[in-house]
Amino acid sequence: MAHNILLVDDDVDYLTAMRLQLESAGYHVTAVESVAAAQEAIKEQVPDAAIVDLMIDEPDDGFSMCHFLKKNHPSMPVILVTAVTSETGLDFDASTKEERAWIKADVVLAKPVRFEQLERELSRLGVEA
Repeated sequence: MAHNILLVDDDVDYLTAMRLQLESAGYHVTAVESVAAAQEAIKEQVPDAAIVDLMIDEPDDGFSMCHFLKKNHPSMPVILVTAVTSETGLDFDASTKEERAWIKADVVLAKPVRFEQLERELSRLGVEA
């Protein structure tokens, strides 16, 4: 049975491209453009994993979304994707326990994300198509 992925990003082009690649790989995808839409989608069906952009409606919405997901669904794998490093020079990841404690994501990936990289991380987190 294919896993359900929640994909949250305000960049419609990125959202469409990633949704198509995930669906082609065999995942079921709910793609939304805002935090509010993501929270509504979760009410209808809790996903098996989430891929969340850092800067959605506000610059730090991704952090809030990851916190919401982990608070309500602690075992859900969450991947945070961001272009913040290339845009601001701020560099962070979720490689240490301390970073994961405040980021609330299992993985942080820098945009542009290669689909093979995303697929590898989903598999490592136990979410295979």
